[in-house]
Amino acid sequence: MKQGIHPEYREVVFVDTSSDFKFLTRSTAATSETIDWEDGNTYPMVRVEMSSASHPFYTGKQILVDSGGRIERFRRRYGQKATAESAAAAQSPAAEESTESEDS
Repeated sequence: MKQGIHPEYREVVFVDTSSDFKFLTRSTAATSETIDWEDGNTYPMVRVEMSSASHPFYTGKQILVDSGGRIERFRRRYGQKATAESAAAAQSPAAEESTESEDS
């Protein structure tokens, strides 16, 4: 490993700001804040907005989105209209020819 090109890998405390959950791990995250940890030592502190303590998937508060149903609902609402309009336009080519001749 080359010297001087890698960031410092050290113990860092991550603090979840939404749930006040804290955990100590190793990271290269750069920060100027520090915190006194339970073992009496001072560690660099990184604030995060979401962790396993506040993420909807891990807390069981996740809302499932039925994307297949949304697509079918869109097709029911707008698919029939678009098909009917394109079919009507395809059946009346004489109307298109008359407008082209008037423009010339």
